[in-house]
Amino acid sequence: MILKTYPLGLIGTNAYLLIDDESKEAVLIDLGGDFHLIKDELEKNNAALKYILNTHGHFDHILGERDAQQYFKVPVYVHEDDKYLVENLPKQLERFGFVANTLPPEKVITFTQNDIFKIGDKEIKVIHTPGHTPGSVCFLLDKMLFSGDTLFYTSVGRTDFEGGSFAKLSDSITQKLFKLDDDTDVYPGHDSKTNIGYEKKYNCYFGANNI
Repeated sequence: MILKTYPLGLIGTNAYLLIDDESKEAVLIDLGGDFHLIKDELEKNNAALKYILNTHGHFDHILGERDAQQYFKVPVYVHEDDKYLVENLPKQLERFGFVANTLPPEKVITFTQNDIFKIGDKEIKVIHTPGHTPGSVCFLLDKMLFSGDTLFYTSVGRTDFEGGSFAKLSDSITQKLFKLDDDTDVYPGHDSKTNIGYEKKYNCYFGANNI
């Protein structure tokens, strides 16, 4: 499995591109900016984009998806509880002080925790982790967890935005993510990668060494 990380968009949000070596199917997670880097990597590997998946619907994770969708002719997927955020992309930009001249993706398909996405012969499982937003999710592929803005290196996502809840975030992390194997690598929406074992010890909110 090929994994590429691209900090893109207005605030350097991590976009992740997964390419299955054998089938040449590809999955893109959280495209917050220019898709041309993605296009170049797909062409380099003779791969075809199958899905654009979102960990949640905030503007910095979806800003490049309309252009990518029009080019690649694939739908955008988001949890059903965050569809309203995607549809209100211009209002989000305005609220955060950016120019609201970008339209949301045209075709948005919702999913729930019960859905599974496939890349080659591997499964991408959905873990619903509300707290940062109502529809925040993490995607689990083998021992790779794409955590969006739920879990960061030694930190967690903000809960002071619309629909946020620290109580729900706490439950999502301690009762769901911290139940995963310690050697599960965590690829967050911002900053550096980490792993579950490290966060269980050192996370500044929920780590055993900091409680």
